[in-house]
Amino acid sequence: MKFFHVKYNYIVIEGNIGAGKTSLATRLSLDFQARLILEQFEDNSFLPRFYQDPDRFAFPLELSFLADRYQQLTDHFTRSDLFQPVTISDYFIYKSLIFASKNLESTEFGLYQRMFQIVQSVVPAPDLIVYLFLDPENLKENIQKRGRAYEQNISLEYLETIQNGYLDFFRHHPDITVLMVESGRIDFVNRESDYQWIAQLIRKEYPAGITRILSP
Repeated sequence: MKFFHVKYNYIVIEGNIGAGKTSLATRLSLDFQARLILEQFEDNSFLPRFYQDPDRFAFPLELSFLADRYQQLTDHFTRSDLFQPVTISDYFIYKSLIFASKNLESTEFGLYQRMFQIVQSVVPAPDLIVYLFLDPENLKENIQKRGRAYEQNISLEYLETIQNGYLDFFRHHPDITVLMVESGRIDFVNRESDYQWIAQLIRKEYPAGITRILSP
């Protein structure tokens, strides 16, 4: 196996629902000899209920996700590993705020923001965020292919709303280093050349702000 040298110690693979975050993060963790953090969303009993009744279950869903992410990230970063100094995750803590801003009504979101500020202050910020950008139609196709029953009714409008939430967040945080890869024409899961292309991109160093890369 060929191992890659990487310039960043904490890399987050982010993107909308169905973007391929977990697949890419898992493969990169092997090639970068990195510790891997994967979100345990399938254990969240509120998620199927949210898609059936968003108004009723949005607030408990977002609170439970925030608690789970906080616990997982703090557990990970309090255990140092000299032999695996690089960490790769398929989410970052601000994902909680982005989704909550779109799913909660204003009063609930105000309370949520206060709780989030306490939580995020003790979680390290990533050195690099790799954002996999796909249009809603491609995302919907990926969601249908992976076949999770509770996701099948996710609308294109909702996917676009979440995508805009991420983009707005990045625009308002120019201090964060974001590599935005327009990945609609690549298949890093099934085509080795596509995976190698994106892995080489992540090996490079980038300035703060958004660096946008088109598919080859």
